[in-house]
Amino acid sequence: MIETLKWYLLRPVLFVLGQVALRQAHRWQRAFFNDIKDPKRVQDQLLERILAQQADTDFGRQHHFRSIRNLADFRKNLPIHRYEDLDPYIAQVRKGHFNALVNARHIHMFAMTSGTTAQRKYIPVTDQYLYDYRRGMTIWGVGFFDKYKKMLLRPILQLTSDWDEFRSEANIPCGSVSGLSTMMQRRIVRRFYCLPPLSCKIKEHSTKTYLALRSALPRKKLTLVVSANPSTLIKLAQFGDEHKEDLIRDLFDGTLSQRFEWDPALRSQLEPLFRKKMPDRARELEDIVHRTGHLYPKDCFPELQGLGHWTGGSVGLYVRHLPRYYGDAPAIRDLGLLASEGRFSIPLEDRTASGVLDVTSHFYEFIPEGEIDSPQPTVLTAMEVEEGKNYYILPTTAYGLYRYNIFDVVRVTGFHERTPMIEFLNKGSLFSNLTGEKLSEFQVNSAVKQAALDLNLLLHAFVLAPCFNETRPFYGLFVERRDFGDLGSLSLAQRFTQSVDRYLRACNLEYDAKRASDRLGDIQPIFVANGAWAQWDRERLQRTGGTAEQYKRPSLIADPHFRDQMPIEMNTQPVEQPQ
Repeated sequence: MIETLKWYLLRPVLFVLGQVALRQAHRWQRAFFNDIKDPKRVQDQLLERILAQQADTDFGRQHHFRSIRNLADFRKNLPIHRYEDLDPYIAQVRKGHFNALVNARHIHMFAMTSGTTAQRKYIPVTDQYLYDYRRGMTIWGVGFFDKYKKMLLRPILQLTSDWDEFRSEANIPCGSVSGLSTMMQRRIVRRFYCLPPLSCKIKEHSTKTYLALRSALPRKKLTLVVSANPSTLIKLAQFGDEHKEDLIRDLFDGTLSQRFEWDPALRSQLEPLFRKKMPDRARELEDIVHRTGHLYPKDCFPELQGLGHWTGGSVGLYVRHLPRYYGDAPAIRDLGLLASEGRFSIPLEDRTASGVLDVTSHFYEFIPEGEIDSPQPTVLTAMEVEEGKNYYILPTTAYGLYRYNIFDVVRVTGFHERTPMIEFLNKGSLFSNLTGEKLSEFQVNSAVKQAALDLNLLLHAFVLAPCFNETRPFYGLFVERRDFGDLGSLSLAQRFTQSVDRYLRACNLEYDAKRASDRLGDIQPIFVANGAWAQWDRERLQRTGGTAEQYKRPSLIADPHFRDQMPIEMNTQPVEQPQ
């Protein structure tokens, strides 16, 4: 009764504060829509400001920022960069020497991601980074809330990761910027978010998933669920159904389940937040299970209106399975091209990966997809790209990334006002990214080579490719049977793929996390017909028009439908059938 009265008295205050925040959000939104009417002016001014602000850094002096007068000077003084080119400067920033790369008194953290090799990327999160990140998320959110007004001032389940996973040499936190943004929310705003900020400190995936559901299920009026990868949303729903008895019992008793792996100190901090017994809500959920046989979000949260997640690239395969768990009602809004390196697009409509290029945060250049390996590729500005064509995107940021090849391939889908609309396609020919693992061809080649050495195998040809399966997707290692002895030993092939899997987990932390959380299954050997690779090579050469002398078969193919194109002799996993 007291809690109900407190909420009744607090709601008008929350409404007023919410309206104040909404006015600020709309100011940002109006400014953004005004800027995209004149992207050339905005981009020119932004590049000039970035160069002026960073001119006295070590990087700025070495690249003569003060002498740059125009775009031609900019391109002459700065080559296109990979992360490895910038890493010596970032290494100095990690040690506390900020001026090596950024003109900043304070670095909040390093946003972490995977590199093209085993090396992780450290992206400095400055005040400007954080401002642009939060502004972009606000513009994205207010567009959603304007269309679906019932979501405003209602509970939100947003899944984030730890912003302080470990520390750099200068004791600077390293982790996920989404976690930092959550930690910095005002206390009054946090009331609308189901998960307590401490949840990001949980490492074990099952425990974290349990806590997300334990936090959300009391909030019957939950209206929005946000997670970058839709595979996470499917896993969340499946987990809730699998552990429905535990969840309902804990709601009834006001407890946290002991079945999962808890850090004792963290658990002791969380337990007071879940002591309230909720027998009525527990009985509601029991009735749902008795009526439907399941405990799915679509039945637990009758007012659920929105899902926020990526829909482009390979993750789009998961979207068609969401209605089974979340119903047909929720609107789906893509989060946009959003990475540790920054936000690059803001979707304005539902059920599309296309979003307007965020010309207000970064300066952009584009390379046509077919020219990425050219020594002198065509480089275009945001005003020079063409609708329907694919490009590699090169952002220049205010926090140390210059003409940076993030290896993201985007398609220009049209224009909003005069600014391009882009959608993410894939991580380029060297990457595969089914659930966020960002495997590189370099990593695959290294792992296969080492595994072959360990088992004294001479492998003539192979391809690693993702194989979609709603319950647990996996990677298939496509090989010819004859490479595994006269009898084409399946047991030897399985030992080999297990070894490849171990090496990939050791060199790619994102892949290891997806395997540990069961979002990716074991690598499976898939035997193709003897002679299949020679035929495949001939057909590919005919399509590309290349020469046999220059031809190199890719060892990593990101197409999740690759399995359907090959003459399979033995498939060790069932093919997912359309629902």
